[in-house]
Amino acid sequence: MASDTARTGTQACPALVLASASPRRLDLLSQIGIVPDAVVSADVDEEPRPGEMPRPLSERLARAKADHVANLRADPALVLGADTVVAVGRRILPKAEDEATARRCLTLLSGRRHKVITTVVLRPTKAWEAGRSSERVVESTVIFARLTNDHIDALIAQGDWRGKAGGYAIQGAAAAHIRQIGGSYSAVVGLPLFETAQLLRGQIRREGGWIA
Repeated sequence: MASDTARTGTQACPALVLASASPRRLDLLSQIGIVPDAVVSADVDEEPRPGEMPRPLSERLARAKADHVANLRADPALVLGADTVVAVGRRILPKAEDEATARRCLTLLSGRRHKVITTVVLRPTKAWEAGRSSERVVESTVIFARLTNDHIDALIAQGDWRGKAGGYAIQGAAAAHIRQIGGSYSAVVGLPLFETAQLLRGQIRREGGWIA
């Protein structure tokens, strides 16, 4: 990690902490030259509340993840939390943990337009008083081509649907069946890179900051 003066000049250097165990988000950050000082999985119940809409769910969970990890740390740090929700209309699709769930999701998405809502939150720990809390919500639309049973069987066999909201990974085998994307591709994967970079740039300006 950089020395205490590398980013702040006179203050202790705050660590950048990713509040997610998702390898996809770690890979996306590395794409723009950012390597977190720590990666911490946030222990948060992701079950939607009764009547909760997709966007408020994404916002609530991203905040909860960032807050949870920020409250665990006593050092100066900036915590990055994110959450992605896939929805057809008001219907929130689950993370597929088994083949039956993945199949139901893909059957529902076949030939249809759906929304992918990703919220990113930056939350400074109490020990970093100069840090700023900030967040962005990015809504993207994705349209699947019509999927036959053979298509769905092949996607299930690939296995990259495991743990994915909506039962598919746009960076995986499902890409062969995506007709159109409107919005942010990286947000559909799990982290909107432009918006994340903008939020990091909005923190206290410092030499050797997280991103140019």
